[in-house]
Amino acid sequence: MSVNATQTNPVEDIKYADFMARIEAGEKIEAGDWMPDEYRNTLIKLISMHGMSEIMGALPEKEWVPKAPTLHRKLGIMAKVQDEMGHGQLLLRVAEDLLIPYGKKRDDLMQDLFTGKLKFHNVFHMEAKSWGDAGLIGWLVDGAAIITQTDMLGASYGPYARALHRICAEEVFHAQHGEAIIMALAEGTEEQRQMVQDAIDYWWESLLLFFGPPSKDEMGASKQDITLKYRIRTGTNEGLRQSFFNKYIKRILSLGFTIPDETLRFDQETGKWIYQQPDWNKLKLIARNEGPRSQERLDLRRNSYTNNKWVREALAPKVI
Repeated sequence: MSVNATQTNPVEDIKYADFMARIEAGEKIEAGDWMPDEYRNTLIKLISMHGMSEIMGALPEKEWVPKAPTLHRKLGIMAKVQDEMGHGQLLLRVAEDLLIPYGKKRDDLMQDLFTGKLKFHNVFHMEAKSWGDAGLIGWLVDGAAIITQTDMLGASYGPYARALHRICAEEVFHAQHGEAIIMALAEGTEEQRQMVQDAIDYWWESLLLFFGPPSKDEMGASKQDITLKYRIRTGTNEGLRQSFFNKYIKRILSLGFTIPDETLRFDQETGKWIYQQPDWNKLKLIARNEGPRSQERLDLRRNSYTNNKWVREALAPKVI
C-alpha cells in the first residue's frame, strides 16, 4: 500500500510530513532515505523506462552505422550509439538502488522489458527508413528529450538529478550531431532535401506523442500530477510540448521545409501554438508493443541478452 498523507498510522504520517517538508525545502532525497511507496514506485517506473529508452533508442541509429554515407558519419553515429548505451546503464544502476527493498535487481528490469511490463519510449518503436530519419532522430527526437530531461535537472531524487546532469551534457552533442546531418542534407540535392521532408512528415506525430497526453489518463490520477507533486519535474506535458514548438517550428520552416499540420499557428493572444491533436490511440498501441518496429527491436534485445549470458556469468562475483 502506498504511504500517503491520509493514512491513519501516526508514525507513517509523521514520516510522510517530514519527507514532504524536505522536498518543499528543496532538499535532495537519497537512495538510503525513507520515502513513501508512491514516490519510490514512481521513480522506479520513470527511471527504468528512461534507462530502457536510452538502450532501445540506440537501435534505430545502430541500423545506420554500416550504412552511413561516409566514414566520418559512420564514426559520429557509432559514438552516439555508444553514448546512449552508456546512459542506459547509468540509469538502470540508479533504478537498481530503488529496487533493493523489493529484493529485485537489474535482471528483473530486463525481464520486465521482454514481457512488456516495462515500456520504452514511443519514438523508438518507429522505423528509421533513411539517412534523413537518422539525422532527424538526433535533431528533433534528442531535442525533445533534452527539453524533458533538463526540466528534471532539479529533481527531488538526488541520484537521478546527478545522472541527468551528465546525460543532458552529452545529449546536447547528440542534437548538434543530428542537426549537422540535417543541415548537410538541406543544402544538398532535391533528393536529399526530400529525404528530410519525408522524415519530418513521418516523425511529426510521434514527436507530439513524445510528451504524453495533456490531461488525465483513463486510469485515473495523471502520471504527470504525481511527478509534479513530488517535484521530480516542474513542467506539464503540454508545457513541455509548447517549449518544443517554440524551439523548433521556426527552425524547420526557416530551412524551407513544411510541417504536416495545416492547422498549426501561433496564437498571439494566448502565447501558445495551436496544433492538430495526434491520434492518442497510437500511443496505446505502442504501449502494447504493437508499433511498427516494436517486436523487431525487442527480439534484437532478447537475442543479445541470451547470447551474451556467458559474459554476465563470467563477470558475476564468485563465492569462494
